[in-house]
Amino acid sequence: MVSSSSSVSSCKYDVFLSFRGEDTRDNFTSHLFAALLRKKLKAFIDEELLERGDEISPALLKAIEESKISVIIFSENYASSKWCLDELVKILECQNMNGQIVIPVFYHVDPSDVRKQTGSFGNAFVKTEKRFKNMPEIVQKWKAGLTEACNLSGWDSMKVRHEAKLVEEIVKDILNKLKHISGSNDYKGKTTIAGAVFNQISGEFEGKSFMANVREELEQAGLVNLRARLLSKILEEDLNIGTPNLPGYIKERLQGMRVFIVLDDENKQEQLDYLGGGINQFGPGSRIIVTTRDKQVLIKCRVDYISEVERLNFHEANELFCSYAFGKNHRAEDLQVLCDSITYYASGNPLALKVLGSSFHQKSKQEWENSWHKLKLISSPAIYNVLKISYDELTWEEKSIFLDIACFFNGDDKNRVTTILADQYSVHYGLNVLVDKSLITMADNKLQMHDLLQEMGREIVHQECEKEPGKRSRLWYHEDIHQGTDAIEGIFLDLSKIRDIYISPKAFANMYNLRLLKLYMPEGFQVTNISSRLHLPESLDHLSDELTYLHWHGYPLRTLPMNFS
Repeated sequence: MVSSSSSVSSCKYDVFLSFRGEDTRDNFTSHLFAALLRKKLKAFIDEELLERGDEISPALLKAIEESKISVIIFSENYASSKWCLDELVKILECQNMNGQIVIPVFYHVDPSDVRKQTGSFGNAFVKTEKRFKNMPEIVQKWKAGLTEACNLSGWDSMKVRHEAKLVEEIVKDILNKLKHISGSNDYKGKTTIAGAVFNQISGEFEGKSFMANVREELEQAGLVNLRARLLSKILEEDLNIGTPNLPGYIKERLQGMRVFIVLDDENKQEQLDYLGGGINQFGPGSRIIVTTRDKQVLIKCRVDYISEVERLNFHEANELFCSYAFGKNHRAEDLQVLCDSITYYASGNPLALKVLGSSFHQKSKQEWENSWHKLKLISSPAIYNVLKISYDELTWEEKSIFLDIACFFNGDDKNRVTTILADQYSVHYGLNVLVDKSLITMADNKLQMHDLLQEMGREIVHQECEKEPGKRSRLWYHEDIHQGTDAIEGIFLDLSKIRDIYISPKAFANMYNLRLLKLYMPEGFQVTNISSRLHLPESLDHLSDELTYLHWHGYPLRTLPMNFS
């Protein structure tokens, strides 16, 4: 048997709606479907309005299998349809086989009539039973299914006076069940735990904000702008506070609010002091959760309670690895020993297990053995070396995309990055490979890379030439940007971190492989006359013809080089 936690990750829909169209399509079911969509849930509804045959379609069966929750809307004529009764049987099979959640809704019918096939509901069933009297085994399955469904916890329209209220309560029940499904599939990572706590209790607070990837966001936006975004979420209005000190009226509002804040992936005390501002800045009962890999950040800020995230135990680790290696949490028998060995090797680190599992996915036994041999050659299973195994298996194009994201585009919009990197078909394919290998994820169409993977990518670039940054392929740290060579493919320079740079006309002459050039100010950073920090006393004679992306904030000249294509 496959556990529910293994099936959830592969589900395409949150909710499958089973209903008799003639009874409820244009009233109750349509209202419920619309309410689910408003909550941004993926709900499947059969849109076919034409008369259907008796046989349930393969597409509908697949939709049931790919749903986390099935809602069965029993109405007066539900049992008059073989199609509906077959849906019911299939739904209950999915419940028994993979733990799918089933919610019955009794719409203007008595649950007892459904259970016993009596009353008006029973009259409809009798008609169907007569049609298929030569198929007693199928009829018996339907009867057993109706009885089984009625023994589940569900909703009775007779007990909820207003239909709008019934819809509201059902949607709330579905959201709560989905929350628990997700929770059962979560593993013990810092962000995962903080996110689960936020989802469970944030509704109890007047103001709330979950700031993900603070360290990465700070690189792009700066402290002042990031704090403005944090307070905008709490106060539910757009704020543009460009000064370090908060206005008095903002302070007063915050001190009167009970707030809940999560600051994910903090790494410096001064950042935490500035963003969180201390618990006394907010009203009584407020809570701030901080996740970090540096315990000293919390100690220096005199945090009330510190909890260290434990590594996964062997069973949890093995389940996680197998879910990525096989797409489910049980392993192939002939690979059992290898699965156990790799699980022990990863030492309970969730990221390593995900990346390793993805790298073994759809490989032959011989390929498993070869990859395991490579892993064993690493004397110490340091996370960097474990993760680099998957990086080394990429093609050079995929490696280039990975490094571009690690150095420049983590958190950026996928479509924007695809356009910037020129060959859109190749980039689109490469991004899919990186997702399949768990080296990046996509949420709200944004490219996301785990901080450990980003560090690995930047370390790979650093090792291209440890002593001379100008001979590396990508530069992003302002102190490394001095003199460039033909090795450089990308430069991203935060102008807020420099004083004065004098650029000669031939500054980019040797960088004829430069693809990406971004000289920028962080969003929301307010500075006047920024162009004075980048001096071009004469002119600019050369820019690489390989450039596909040029962003130069406060460009000091009126024209680009005449020979620039």
